[in-house]
Amino acid sequence: MTTTPITPSLIATLPGRYYTDPDVFRQEQERVFERMWFCAVRSADLDRPGAFRTVQVGRENVILTRTRKGDLRAFLNVCRHRGARLCTQESGEIRRTLQCPYHAWTYDLDGKLIAAPNLIKMPDVDRVAYGLINVALREWLGYAWVCLADEPPSFEETVVHAAVERLGDVAAIEHYGTENLALGKRITYDVKANWKLIVENFMECYHCATIHPELTEVLPEFADGYAAQYYVGHGAEFGDEVKGFTVDGSEGFGRLPEVSADQDRRYYAITVKPTVFVNLVPDHVILHRMFPLAEDRTVVECDWLYAPEVVESGADVSKSVELFHRVNLQDFAACERTQPAMASRAYRDGGVLVPTEHHIQIFHEWLVERLGGAHAGPVH
Repeated sequence: MTTTPITPSLIATLPGRYYTDPDVFRQEQERVFERMWFCAVRSADLDRPGAFRTVQVGRENVILTRTRKGDLRAFLNVCRHRGARLCTQESGEIRRTLQCPYHAWTYDLDGKLIAAPNLIKMPDVDRVAYGLINVALREWLGYAWVCLADEPPSFEETVVHAAVERLGDVAAIEHYGTENLALGKRITYDVKANWKLIVENFMECYHCATIHPELTEVLPEFADGYAAQYYVGHGAEFGDEVKGFTVDGSEGFGRLPEVSADQDRRYYAITVKPTVFVNLVPDHVILHRMFPLAEDRTVVECDWLYAPEVVESGADVSKSVELFHRVNLQDFAACERTQPAMASRAYRDGGVLVPTEHHIQIFHEWLVERLGGAHAGPVH
């Protein structure tokens, strides 16, 4: 007679040092953020030639700009002469060329070196070879994603696959037409916590009944502790009396045109490793981008996206913004409350995951594999 092994109720998390050790964070910069596709900027933010934004990707600072032909380009924010940073502002507009403020080496918006003091007397200098270092760039969901790797991984098998893995097929996310939506609101949060604590928080709902009263009013099943990401293809259903994904359950806006009847009155969540959360509801999309800056600091930029006619009409989006803004504040406060304990001897060997959180172990195993380490096993 054979017996079916019993799955332990409690599974070990990562040890505390994964959240506090600067060396672990450096390894994450090198082996995660600098080797994977990283969601950098909303394409529409760079709405004209010369518009630029700089973002921190791992240990590198990257300039994203739009060329005179309208193409998006990304470069390392480093002059090829003596290494000065070209752009020190987070955003702005390049009038004609990118000029280094140190020695005036000058580059066009395609990255080619076009001028420098006495350059005409140095005919052997290859202006393309000494141009800016290109960074691989792809656009998806209306955002520019960059990858610092010399040989970037397949975008389809990593980034797009996250939506397929979560929703069952890529068409399910394409129905929301995110690339055609307009920005209704953007809020930036400076969170004093490790980026993994934020990811883990987003992936589970064991905490929802405790700290998210507004969210569980709109999505009652979240009060039972099972997050939408626990099930493949599942979307949390709105409460019977709820009219829209708003802070008080009042009516939102018309359903986005391609959203199917099966997707109506449901909330879907997707984690695109390492640093993106996509939240889908019938009338808008909420997208979080994380920028890990230190082992205990993460900047999160959150966009609320609506049908263009909603934004253009000046419609009041505050009730839908307020719902997830409160969720963000509640979540980030919990992460900041957790961060100091990661250095405690009580968390030296980590904590535990209850059954509704067991899927987080997949995230932990993925991370440890990328870092080349060994993962803790079940709790006995």
